[in-house]
Amino acid sequence: MAITATPNPGEDAPDEPLWLAADEKEAWTGLVSLVLLLPGRLESPLQHAAGLTLFEYLTLSHISEAPERRLRMSDLAYLANGSLSRLSNVVKRFEQRGWVERSPDPDDGRYTIAALTDIGYEVVVAAAPAHVRSVRQFVLDPLTAADQKALARIAAKLRVRPVDLA
Repeated sequence: MAITATPNPGEDAPDEPLWLAADEKEAWTGLVSLVLLLPGRLESPLQHAAGLTLFEYLTLSHISEAPERRLRMSDLAYLANGSLSRLSNVVKRFEQRGWVERSPDPDDGRYTIAALTDIGYEVVVAAAPAHVRSVRQFVLDPLTAADQKALARIAAKLRVRPVDLA
């Protein structure tokens, strides 16, 4: 059954979902298109320019922007939108390349800190222009200033952030 199906008017169907109206379906399919198609458009230039996936770039970028270029792996997994397992595999490769070092969190040994090395910082700095160009091309430039503000408001409303990262 399509998500826009409409139950017969006047029928009480407590177990039936409230089906989407046409404008709701348009909003939903627009969001799904963004979620599914935009990452590939942002990743392709990174692959070409720096040999990085979008996830790898976001991982390096988030560490580079953190105080002292150090971030808990659990926070980094959230920020880069990946599981701890996926992040651990990526960071392991980064360690082998000399881009990142891991160590126990001195404040709480239950956590692991990922720290960006100088070489890793050079990698993210070199990749950043390709990323910024694609963000401008595929996200910001097609939007007016009002659209950008609306997008930021919508993203804030839809964002689910752990309390300690808010």
